[in-house]
Amino acid sequence: MMDRDRFPVDPWRLVETRYSASDEGVTETMFAIGNGYLGMRGNHPEGRHAHEHGTFINGFHETFAIRHAEQAYGFAEVGQTIVNAPDGKIMRVYVDDEPLTLDVAEMREYERSLDMREGVLHRHILWRTPSGKNVVIDMDRLVSFDERHLALEQISVTVLDADASVVISSQLVNRQDGGDVYGAAKPAGHGSADFDPRKAERFVERILVPQEHHRTGSQISLSYRVARSGMTLAVVADHVVETDNAVEAADGFADGDTAKVVFHVEAKAGVPTTVTKFLAYHTSRSVPTRELIDRARRTIRRAMDQGADAVFRAQAVWMNAFWERSDVQIPGQDALQQAVRWNLLQLAQAAARADSMGIAAKGVSGSGYSGHYFWDTEIYVLPFMAYTSPMWARNALRMRSLMLPSARKRARQLNEAGALFPWRTINGEEASAYYAAGTAQYHINADVTYALAKYVRASGDTDFLFNEGIDIAVETARLWATLGFWRSMNGEDSFHIHGVTGPDEYTTVVNDNLFTNIMARFNLRYAAESVRELASADPAAYDRMADRLKLDPTEADAWDVAADALSIPYSDALGIHPQDSAFLEKEVWDLENTPADKRPLLLHFHPLVIYRFQVLKQADVVLGLFLQGDQFTPEQKRADFDYYDPLTTGDSTLSAVVQSILAAEVGYRDLAMHYFTDALFVDLADLHHNAADGVHVASAGGVWTALVSGFGGMRDHRGALTFDPRLPITWPELRFPLRWGQSQLDIAITADTLTATVREGEDVIFHVRGERYVAPAGGRVVVPLADQGPSLSGRPSVRELEDQRLEDGSLISVSVPTSTTPITLLDAINDEGHHHTPTQPYTG
Repeated sequence: MMDRDRFPVDPWRLVETRYSASDEGVTETMFAIGNGYLGMRGNHPEGRHAHEHGTFINGFHETFAIRHAEQAYGFAEVGQTIVNAPDGKIMRVYVDDEPLTLDVAEMREYERSLDMREGVLHRHILWRTPSGKNVVIDMDRLVSFDERHLALEQISVTVLDADASVVISSQLVNRQDGGDVYGAAKPAGHGSADFDPRKAERFVERILVPQEHHRTGSQISLSYRVARSGMTLAVVADHVVETDNAVEAADGFADGDTAKVVFHVEAKAGVPTTVTKFLAYHTSRSVPTRELIDRARRTIRRAMDQGADAVFRAQAVWMNAFWERSDVQIPGQDALQQAVRWNLLQLAQAAARADSMGIAAKGVSGSGYSGHYFWDTEIYVLPFMAYTSPMWARNALRMRSLMLPSARKRARQLNEAGALFPWRTINGEEASAYYAAGTAQYHINADVTYALAKYVRASGDTDFLFNEGIDIAVETARLWATLGFWRSMNGEDSFHIHGVTGPDEYTTVVNDNLFTNIMARFNLRYAAESVRELASADPAAYDRMADRLKLDPTEADAWDVAADALSIPYSDALGIHPQDSAFLEKEVWDLENTPADKRPLLLHFHPLVIYRFQVLKQADVVLGLFLQGDQFTPEQKRADFDYYDPLTTGDSTLSAVVQSILAAEVGYRDLAMHYFTDALFVDLADLHHNAADGVHVASAGGVWTALVSGFGGMRDHRGALTFDPRLPITWPELRFPLRWGQSQLDIAITADTLTATVREGEDVIFHVRGERYVAPAGGRVVVPLADQGPSLSGRPSVRELEDQRLEDGSLISVSVPTSTTPITLLDAINDEGHHHTPTQPYTG
């Protein structure tokens, strides 16, 4: 999927051997570095040509009034968008007053590499100047995992074969000039052919208001207040020069939007000059910029006292510990291994130092989705963290705890009890202007509680549950209790949830969405269970919680009753679970004959066109089958997967990983590998044509889950650790570490065995295909694996419907015109009134 001449295979590095300006946006994302708080796109230090000169700080945002064409009560009123911070990456090199400009320079050697083992971005260039001098320029850049606010960039310049005048200009630049200003007021391209709601918005006025700026010797600083949100930011840079060449005293200046330090070097042939730039970024919701400058100076002072070498060593030590607890290994598959490690690194770069802030859909790698936090974190990213770096998961859940006041307010606004978490947000307020695909996704509540339960069960951290998590569980359960309603039919009472949208955004505001209902059922039961567990384990803490939340003693019982009665749609005629109560009444979208240039559908069809059809943006029922897998039989999973997979466009990058997991579980191993590969390379190969906007962090998290839960077959339903491996035939082995409670496990799977080793901690009880095993503390257990039989060749697909006939020989075809191509559909109605879509085996 990648140009392997330009991006060769290396299991521990992402390497680029040839510069190209044609895909700068994608490579800026590929070579971005960050730590969860601070992120820097992979821009070249020359600071000239770029798709997006990006430096992003988690949670640093501007607000704006959402202008609805037609207002209604309860619509989101204030939008938020991440703000591009001043660029500190710029370090320009001049030799004999000739600038290094990559698009015109004669580069005899070029290599850019992201060292995933050490967490450092490198670049090496051998430049032949216009006067014929050969100059080696090496750059190293890191964003520190140890020091949350610290970044470092080091430039080394060596004129190989002659003396020369060398100038190195280090700069801080705020790129907002009032004309092409990054920010948000309306969607980029709104009303034009390039409209894309996945991109960030833009302002047409200044949003970073200059405050103090300084230049003292080699230290420079800029600071700002965000115009509407009132947030503040300061960036400080200082420098160390190491060389045996003569260096003139630094000169430079600082004004409202630029600060610069310039080093003049009389370079001797073969004598290197190294300039190390220490950078510190600090932000706040309201602290004055003068205080932030002082904080940044303290960060810089500590780092300079340690020295650059110590900073690089600390980064390597941190990364070594990360890989020990996170690395998933596929021996003999170097190309896959390289991509797997790149995806895992993106999770660290998005989450490690988020420190009780959210994890944005693009992390801190780009401006896509305006820097918003979604339910992606809880479902796709948090499992990786819970099983490898539990503290990161705890911090992510604390972010939701801190959002509870806003979530309670939002629930009241929608006439519900409890709390309703926002579908997309930065500051805790709902920022989605389109309620049908935003606020209506009530499942966010259950997703957050699901993540809470997964973290607590994986880590054993009942302290967090009893002190903070319990509030989340109770308040989310209360919402379901008031959102749902009772209906009596044929003497049976059932509980229903209407007017919601599931994960599939091509089907909105429906009744009894299967995913929502089964997740709400889980949420209700888990809340009731947690309340009782707290009452038993710590009665005093229970009393404090009951007083704090005004909990009625009968609420938990009512939640259990509602959960047991929740309506779970099922079609006896088709033997599948409808996505919602009316889904099967719709016609089927003809995906096979939809032109590629009309995908994704959301960019080419009015929502009302899409909503009329059976077509999915992403896995919905199939995701529910995975998350609540113990609630469905193997036969049900297979039937549901067979029905929904052909209807799923994969227009969302959240889909392929889930389809891979379920395909592996139901026996479609080749298809599982196909979907896994799509997810693995979604950014590295720019498969969705929007990698330039930043890393798809949720998909990266899903890659880990597809490996561990898909091919590794790991599940933890009801707190029990189980395995049912489905290893691809071409893989000799799959190895991964796993944190379970206080124990650190190493799992190794081959075609014949599963080996569990307890590296530290206590004995671990687990099951493999129904059999109970114990991995002893400090020891291992080897489990033989029975042959699973041949892999199925594919999966059923929707037939050429116009060629299908009902049992009586009749044929019903309906042509529905759209803006591109007619869709011919068979409306086969059985005697119970269900819409039936015939299928046939997939063999292509």
